[in-house]
Amino acid sequence: MWIAILVAIGALIFLLVAAANSAASGFPWVQFYVKGKESGFKIRELNLLRKIAVENRLKNPTSLFWSERTLDRCIRGIILRYRARGQENNPDAVTFLGKLFDFRKTVEMNQPKYRLGIQSTRSVASGQPIKITFPGGSVYYSKVVENMRKYMAIEYPKGKQKPPGFSWKGSNISVYFWRHEDAGYYFESKVIGDYLEQKRPILHITHPNDLVRTQKRNSVRAEISSNGKLFPLRSIKDASEKVAQAGGYRCKMVDISEDGAAVLVGGRAKSGIPMRIQTEINGEPVVMCGVVKGVTFKEKARMSILHLQAVKPSPAMRNRILTYVYGIFRNAGEVTSPAFKNAPASATGAGAGAASGNTTQT
Repeated sequence: MWIAILVAIGALIFLLVAAANSAASGFPWVQFYVKGKESGFKIRELNLLRKIAVENRLKNPTSLFWSERTLDRCIRGIILRYRARGQENNPDAVTFLGKLFDFRKTVEMNQPKYRLGIQSTRSVASGQPIKITFPGGSVYYSKVVENMRKYMAIEYPKGKQKPPGFSWKGSNISVYFWRHEDAGYYFESKVIGDYLEQKRPILHITHPNDLVRTQKRNSVRAEISSNGKLFPLRSIKDASEKVAQAGGYRCKMVDISEDGAAVLVGGRAKSGIPMRIQTEINGEPVVMCGVVKGVTFKEKARMSILHLQAVKPSPAMRNRILTYVYGIFRNAGEVTSPAFKNAPASATGAGAGAASGNTTQT
């Protein structure tokens, strides 16, 4: 009972002090603390955020809880402060930065482009890659050529040999696609036109009544063009963030997120391989382990893009990745280790094998 009374007295004193400071500074700091507590911050963390807001002369400190620009500005200030004191890898600092990045992610994912998506296939853009299946068949790949009100024109599907006697025209098909920076979609359709005999490798398919939105993106991805190295693992249980000083196969980073990455390698590759990817961003090593969930093979270039679904990185590594993803130090650029330039030129010698033909977003 006495403990509860003391806690209540302490809270009352805190609110009175905050109210007095609010009157002195002209900003309602009580409101700041109330909103901060609603957002999940502890009092000591809010005290630090308040100090940062004052130092950055924020007109509306509560914007820390909803503004991307304000959050980025203050995260940058916090990182610089920790670095100056040699505390960037301090467990408390790592935890606090992780919480700030959690809120940065929430603010980002609340944007309409992530929440709303599209409601009809008539909104699918030309050039959109799609995957097609049908009963008794394999997976075939195509892309949208033209999207009309009554039908959708798509490239002639490519894939394994079709069953004997099969005809695209009149067939019921299932269509899957991933919309950039949005989510995965699925719909049922019917082929109403096949123009291959007219020397036009085009199919016309119907618009569905229902478009299902699936696999909503859970993380923010950023393009990256640094060099890297990949190391095939015997098992994902061998995952670690230890930086290798030698070995590995040369690759080119394509994009990265806290959940995975895409990398470009020479030759054909296959999905299902556990591996470790290593690169450098802004002079700091970034190591990510995971399983190749999909491969996109580029026929003309004879190269493969591996889509890696990563195991959960350590809090410190996650902060390092997200610092790049959200462009906290965008003007700092990327730094690539010269050692990566001396690694073998292709991942195909690592036992990657034949292409799986499967494409999955990271």
